[in-house]
Amino acid sequence: MPSATKRNRENRGMPPPATFDIDTLPGGSNLTAREAAAIIRRTPGALEQWRRDPNHPLKWRYVDGRPLYRVDAVRDYLAGCDKTTKPS
Repeated sequence: MPSATKRNRENRGMPPPATFDIDTLPGGSNLTAREAAAIIRRTPGALEQWRRDPNHPLKWRYVDGRPLYRVDAVRDYLAGCDKTTKPS
């Protein structure tokens, strides 16, 4: 019997912090799911779950079958998170 092949699950955890400053990027630039996850400090799997909800505040678009996030959309999402966070 052929042995079962394992699904590739590398890079599914929390990515390291972004090595670039999102504030210096042009608003129309695109980020990959991994880059967006690094900026907002979530796993790529979390972003994958969010893409299943068309009403999620973090917007994306598919280009050549890959999800991309505009820098403006990530900034707007982070600004919305700041407004909903209550200071302690």
